[in-house]
Amino acid sequence: FGGNLVWGSGCLRRRGGMAATKSNSTVFVGNIPYGTTEDQLRDVFSQAGRVVKFRILYDKETGKPKGFGFCEYEDIETAMSAIRNLNNVEVN
Repeated sequence: FGGNLVWGSGCLRRRGGMAATKSNSTVFVGNIPYGTTEDQLRDVFSQAGRVVKFRILYDKETGKPKGFGFCEYEDIETAMSAIRNLNNVEVN
């Protein structure tokens, strides 16, 4: 199943979106399609700059992805660029 990653500059609790705090370069990514791999997302996110780390969160009991994750960039400017330029990007 394909889908659009929805990103926004709101707070981290915002459902189905993407946000970065002003104090760090880690970006929350929501609405990740279940069949998407971390490598695929790293490729998408690297369009904004060098990805230090990407992590999808998984349910402890089922082992299935939760549909969200975190992308860490080298600096806050790159993270903010990702939010601005990769909004609603389609994956899969």
